[in-house]
Amino acid sequence: MEKSSMDRNRTIRRLLCLICIAALFMAGCGKRNTALENPYPLYSGSTRAAVGALYAENLCVTENADSGTDQVESSLAAGAGVFNLDTKEVLYSQNLFGKLYPASTTKIMTAYVVIKSCNLDDKVTVSKEALKNLADSSVCGLREKDELTVKDLLYGLMLSSGNDAANVLAEHHSGSAEAFAKVMNEEALRLGATGTHFVNPSGLPDENHYTTVYDMYLIFQEAVKLEAFVDVIKTGSIDVTYKDGAGGEVKKTWTNSCLYTNGEKEAPDGFTILGGKTGTTKAAGYCLALYSRNSAGENIVSIVYKAEDRTRLYSLMDQILSRFAK
Repeated sequence: MEKSSMDRNRTIRRLLCLICIAALFMAGCGKRNTALENPYPLYSGSTRAAVGALYAENLCVTENADSGTDQVESSLAAGAGVFNLDTKEVLYSQNLFGKLYPASTTKIMTAYVVIKSCNLDDKVTVSKEALKNLADSSVCGLREKDELTVKDLLYGLMLSSGNDAANVLAEHHSGSAEAFAKVMNEEALRLGATGTHFVNPSGLPDENHYTTVYDMYLIFQEAVKLEAFVDVIKTGSIDVTYKDGAGGEVKKTWTNSCLYTNGEKEAPDGFTILGGKTGTTKAAGYCLALYSRNSAGENIVSIVYKAEDRTRLYSLMDQILSRFAK
């Protein structure tokens, strides 16, 4: 099969997932439906493609895994993409559908699921189980029996990239991190992210925990529709106060790991940064999913995956925004 035909078929499969019959929305935090079964019972062949396209009319869709890579230093990362949410265009694509590790950009999905179905003012107590196996990983400093609100935990999750906060939120939502990962996968399928599979809420390395640049666009563009999500990711730093297990007061300052958002790096000329999420592991390299607005007032999602270091990450992000998204 020719490459163009393969790309076309892959795009059609992605579009079809947008019509999955899935009652995945929670009646309340911690409640979810069972896995999908036979998601396309009414359609086949070209009819599926036509209906899939109808449901995808509000998405950026392309068959081109690579476009524009000769106009920037694309070798700085393994994958990248720029998506105009207003014009519905894929402005830049680099290894758009290839399997990559998301690291802590995973937490975009974690926050999205939690915000959709949980009361942000609910109080949550940190369990011993939620703090296991986090040595040498990114945490926001939670201790067993600390009591925080869901909202506070979201800031620890997205600003400090706390794997401890990820586990606590997953337990609050679904009872365990493993059960929460199932919800994440159901949600990914509902959004059409067919090249994605999650095994934890934090992005800790696992060969079965992966995504693609295009799939992360699908997830991120849905998340930024939630006001509470944008309120969190646009915050440069925040002071939080909560109770420890003895009832004492704990004060923390959590700073956004995105250099554009925390003020360590200037945005490209003409762009206003609305928020972002970083991710870094040895397997994933340096990753960034960014939400911004260009000089025309158009909303842009841009993603860079698997750069060798932070300098290369932000260099390519600057280039693809300035060259393709102004």
